[in-house]
Amino acid sequence: MVYMASWDEFVDRSVQLFRADPDSTRYVMKYRHCDGKLVLKVTDNKECLKFKTDQAQEAKKMEKLNNLFFTLMSRGPEADLSEVTGKEQTEAQPGKKGRGRKQ
Repeated sequence: MVYMASWDEFVDRSVQLFRADPDSTRYVMKYRHCDGKLVLKVTDNKECLKFKTDQAQEAKKMEKLNNLFFTLMSRGPEADLSEVTGKEQTEAQPGKKGRGRKQ
């Protein structure tokens, strides 16, 4: 078991692990409320990658990783992951106009 220190390294190596063997790769989340710790684990029974955090800010990153794995698992290991990033999704949404009190 390898605890990764960097979030970006954990995501990159997790994607590589999944693309190498998509049939046997698993992704597990474990949250301990009493400690406030979140552990993410990706394994293919040969290599095990783990990331541990107690920071609330990491929740958004975990959500992005979930979306990334959902995309890989549903579209296949060769799916284009550029669509999964959060910046393009938020910029594509138009702002509301004309709905509110005039001041």
